[in-house]
Amino acid sequence: MKLQKLLSILLITNSFWMLFINPATAETVEGISKRKIRQLSEIELPITSAQKLVQTPTPTNSPNPDPPYQGGKQGGVVQVTGVKANPTDKGVEVILQTSQGEQLKTINRSTGNNFIADIPNAQLRLPNGEAFTFRSDKPIAGITEITVINFDANTIRVTVTGEASVPTVELFDSDEGLIFGLTPTGTATQNPTPPTAPLPLPRGGEGEGSEPPTSETPQNEPIELMVTGEQDGYSVPDASTATRTDTPLRDIPQSIQVIPNQVIRDQGVNRLQDAVRNNAPGVSQLYPQNQNFVIRGFRQDFNLRNGFRTSSGFAPIDVDLADIERIEVLRGPASVLFGQLQPGGVINTVTKQPLSEPYHNIQFTGGQFSFYRPEFDFSGPLSDDGTVRYRLNTAYQNNGSFRDFVSEERFFIAPVLQWKISENTILTVDFSYTYNDPVLDFGVVALSDGSLVLPTNRALFYPSIDEFIEEQYQAGYRLEHNFSDNWRLRNGFSYSGRRESGGYTYIEARPLREDRFIDKIYADGSFRLEDFQMQTDLIGKFATGSIQHQLLIGFDLSRATSYFTFGTAPLPTIDIFNPDYNVTRPDVQIEDFGTTFTDSLGIYIQDQIDITDNLHVLVGGRFDFTKQFDSFDTFSQSDQAFSPRVGIVYQPVEPISLYASYSQSFNPVIGRSRTNTAFKPERGTQYELGIKADITNTLSTTLAAFEITKSNVLTTDPADPIFSIQVGEQRSRGIEFTLQGEILPGWNIIAGYAYTDARVTEDNRIPEGDFLPSVPKNAANLWTTYEIQSGDFRGLGLGFGLVFVGERQGDFPNSNFQNPSYVRTDAALFYRRDNWRTAININNLFGVEYYEVATNRSRVYPGAPFNVQATISYEF
Repeated sequence: MKLQKLLSILLITNSFWMLFINPATAETVEGISKRKIRQLSEIELPITSAQKLVQTPTPTNSPNPDPPYQGGKQGGVVQVTGVKANPTDKGVEVILQTSQGEQLKTINRSTGNNFIADIPNAQLRLPNGEAFTFRSDKPIAGITEITVINFDANTIRVTVTGEASVPTVELFDSDEGLIFGLTPTGTATQNPTPPTAPLPLPRGGEGEGSEPPTSETPQNEPIELMVTGEQDGYSVPDASTATRTDTPLRDIPQSIQVIPNQVIRDQGVNRLQDAVRNNAPGVSQLYPQNQNFVIRGFRQDFNLRNGFRTSSGFAPIDVDLADIERIEVLRGPASVLFGQLQPGGVINTVTKQPLSEPYHNIQFTGGQFSFYRPEFDFSGPLSDDGTVRYRLNTAYQNNGSFRDFVSEERFFIAPVLQWKISENTILTVDFSYTYNDPVLDFGVVALSDGSLVLPTNRALFYPSIDEFIEEQYQAGYRLEHNFSDNWRLRNGFSYSGRRESGGYTYIEARPLREDRFIDKIYADGSFRLEDFQMQTDLIGKFATGSIQHQLLIGFDLSRATSYFTFGTAPLPTIDIFNPDYNVTRPDVQIEDFGTTFTDSLGIYIQDQIDITDNLHVLVGGRFDFTKQFDSFDTFSQSDQAFSPRVGIVYQPVEPISLYASYSQSFNPVIGRSRTNTAFKPERGTQYELGIKADITNTLSTTLAAFEITKSNVLTTDPADPIFSIQVGEQRSRGIEFTLQGEILPGWNIIAGYAYTDARVTEDNRIPEGDFLPSVPKNAANLWTTYEIQSGDFRGLGLGFGLVFVGERQGDFPNSNFQNPSYVRTDAALFYRRDNWRTAININNLFGVEYYEVATNRSRVYPGAPFNVQATISYEF
């Protein structure tokens, strides 16, 4: 058959072929009703098992994707609300708790010492809707590990690793759920239970129909296990940034990449910049010290945190990754859901949430350049019934740098409290605080011929007068209520505040004098930003005939207030070849100050339409109303805009998604023209085509082609160069490719390539055809790890990474200065055993000299040379 041939091409190796097993007839026994399912060894393996596997239905949207859940079956996918492991006299039984156990299907196989069962119509979801995983290390003699995870958007995977060989497995369904009876091969004292005999009662209690426990495996002895609410692995099946609903990535008509927590942990990074630069091709930075990114050629001044915008401000502080569960990179316009944004895309960080079981992780990292960082991650229930739970993430970091006189001290804390008010209502309250004391560094400079001759450690500032301090606060809540299985309401509020104060050495974008001397000034003042945001969404599922809909209707309301004072004073000129750092702090007079208010209202609607099982349409639009004014009534400006989005996904076969989309962005431009006319908002328009493929259940890829045009760009007014007019236009075209997931058990990969051609197409000042700043034409990344799955070295792993960034223009307008291309190599060695994990991460393995960012020829930021960090963590 054509379908079977296509799958044969897509599957990497025959070890991925799986076997479909049908359950037998149910039997009833006193106390518990169970149905015996034949053992793997009793089944004749069908030749067409691969075809049967792909014919298992896959929902086009994850069922009732956001919490809270009530359990049960939603949209054809059974919700497993808990996992228990109980010792028996034969070994151990693993219970997948659900009231629809008879509807669960199993697809079983074995690899080495591993028994693997995939359940393609189920998901692990706690009663409040939170995804979770289950792991038990060495539950009994002869079995080294049991894991139960969400393998993809609608599949649960159960993996049992035997110590010497594959365990014997018997399957039962019961009133409590699906039960796996596990007996270690060669260690059981008795023959397997005959098909007509019942398993012992759950929880290990004795009763009618159960056998007494042996002294070797007492039934009342609990099995050590760990339950976490995080998604393990490199394969992430769904994301919320593109649609405000947890939609499978394969059903989204736009390129979106998810960087999960395990990638962050394996690479040993703690800054948002590093995680994005290592893993998201086509995304670059403007400054290495903050979170301003360039996506698909366009600068993005806002990022998201749990779907709320975080304003950049002046020299914004890093996003600390201590409480980040995953990073979602949405490429292309996102104004339809999030309002005023540049057209290149947006980055959303999703934070860790409270867990239903006690979880504690203590971690310490130390390394070169006097780097040390302790971290704590604690979570669990606060009430006996588990309705109130918490999570607390803290981190302290102190480090120097390969750059002379550069250092940083940072403290971060983020508590979260969650209350399950009822079966249908859940409230989450969170807070975070970051204190950062950095030495502001503006890098090195390029000479007039564009060459970079200074040592990469050369400091071109006065460290003795640096007094800059940053603080950031965030607080908010999310309230979610289910009216029914199909309709729910979500309301959230976010307050974010940032304070920046103190003096520092500031470099203006001026050419060197005599190719040797650089002018410096001392800047002092303060900046305070407060941002209040409210979001309300109504999400519903319904059908019109045979067509299924998931409707999103919502609005958001925000007010941002920024207050600043600013003053400067001259500093002595620095000789870049022989700097003298002795200087006295000058007196600074405040030259400028003010308060600016920005009010925004957005109303949006979106419909995800399943016309058939393999044809999906997304239609959405948003009305934005913004007003900006100052406290002195010197200016006031209002803007309105409508931002549409239309997309279609067609799946000719289940693993392949072909998509096309059209979308627009909107971003206000503050100011007036020579004729005293208020500027119109910048508008971005994108066309995107792509293909997404699930090579296996754990390995997926995306190939996208796009064109973005940004209009209403300010350019010089030819009638009076003091003023500007809006006839400028910029265009970005490109191709992006990403590959992510698990190739084989223990072998993970995240890789990508981006070609981006971002140019000026119309302008009165900048030559047409000039490249936009900080945008490499070619960029690629590769990170892969392998962890040994069995034997004496089980838990030992290796990691290897490459980051390639092509040449970038260093000036805008372009000049003879280009930031050169580079290839950086990273490596890792890690070992996980029981509750301990140790790791060594090597960055820039071959000590390549390179430059991360060049804002202009006066601000060129070198990358770090060879450096090593070691991490040890303990979970309990």
